Amino acid sequence: MNIDRIIEKAINGNPLSAIELDSLLAVEDEEERELIFSAARQIRAKYFGNKVFLYGFVYFSTYCSNHCSFCYYRQTNQESPRYRKTSDETVAIASQLVKSGVHLIDLTMGEDPFILRSNPELLVELVKKVTEETNVPVMISPGLVKDKLLVELFKAGATWYACYQETHSPLLFRDLRIKQSYHARMKKKALAKQIGMLVEDGILLGVGETKTDIRDSLMAMMELGASQTRVMSFIPQNNTPLAHYKTPSRDLEMLVIAIMRIFFQDKLIPASLDIDGISGLEQRLKAGANVITSIIPPSTGLAGVSQWDLDIDQGNRTVFQVKQVLTKLGMQGASLDEYWQWIICQQDKCKRRRDSYVSDR
Repeated sequence: MNIDRIIEKAINGNPLSAIELDSLLAVEDEEERELIFSAARQIRAKYFGNKVFLYGFVYFSTYCSNHCSFCYYRQTNQESPRYRKTSDETVAIASQLVKSGVHLIDLTMGEDPFILRSNPELLVELVKKVTEETNVPVMISPGLVKDKLLVELFKAGATWYACYQETHSPLLFRDLRIKQSYHARMKKKALAKQIGMLVEDGILLGVGETKTDIRDSLMAMMELGASQTRVMSFIPQNNTPLAHYKTPSRDLEMLVIAIMRIFFQDKLIPASLDIDGISGLEQRLKAGANVITSIIPPSTGLAGVSQWDLDIDQGNRTVFQVKQVLTKLGMQGASLDEYWQWIICQQDKCKRRRDSYVSDR
C-alpha cells in the first residue's frame, strides 16, 4: 500500500486498518521511515504541543513468585538484587521525585507473595500514603492482583493500572510468562477500566514475535482502550532461559513507537530510560514518544528492571538530566496541572466509552 496515503489518512485523524498497520511495519526504506517519524512528531504536536510528561519510578519490592523467561527478577534467579522497601522509605523517595519535577509516581513491584498473598493491606496503605503525601497521580504496577485488591487500590487513590502483556499472541505469551494466564491478565485490565482506572499495556521486542504479532498487539491494545501503550526492546538477563538471545536492533523499536503515535494519536507513549539510559532518550522522543519513564533518584538503593543499575547512581536518570535532552530538542516538561487535565479528559473519554458499551448491550 502507498505509505504517503496511509500517513495522510492518519494525519487527518482517520483510524488505520490492520492492513495499513502491516504496511507501516514492513517499511525498510529510510526515506519512508523518516516520513513515518515526521508524521508521528506532527501528530504528537497536534495533541501535546512540545510538552512531555515525566514519571518517577519506585521499584519498591523486587521479590517475585513468577518464572518469566525474560525477567532478571524471576523467582529462581539468585543473582538478581532482592529488597523490599518500607512504607516510609517508599514515601520519602516518592516525595523526593515529586520535588524534582515528576508528574506521576509509578509504584512497581514483583508479584511479591509477602505482600500480595499475606499482607495486601500493606499495598493499599502504601498507595494511600503516597497519594496523600505527593498529590500527584499514582500508577500501580503490581502484576496480577485479585479483583478485590484492585478495587481497594483504586479507592486508595491509584489512577493507573499498568499490566504488560508483552505479546498478544497467546502461544508466545505461554513461553514468556511461564504458567501464567494470558486471559487473566487481559481480564484484569478490562476490570481496571470498568472501575474507573486508566490502563497501560505494553509489548516486548526481540523475543520471537513476528510483525503480524506486533500488529495484533496494536489492535488488541486499541480494543482494550489502553490510555498508555509502550514498546521496549528485550535486554538479555543472566541466569534466565532467554539469556542467550541478543538484544534487537533499536530500529524496530523506534519504528513501532512512531506507528503507535500514528495509531494511538492522543494517548501516552513512553520513552523508557530503562533500556538504553539517557543516551537512548533522544531517538525515542524523535520517534514520537511523549512520556519519559523510569526516572530514578541516585543513592536510594532502587533498581531498574531491564537494566537494574544503568545510569542510576551516576545521576543520569534524573529530571535534571532529562531536561537537558528536552531543551536540545526544543521540548519541555509539562506542568502538573497540564498532566491532571489530560487525565481528567481521558477519564471522561473512558467513561463515555463504557456508557456507550453498556447502552449498546
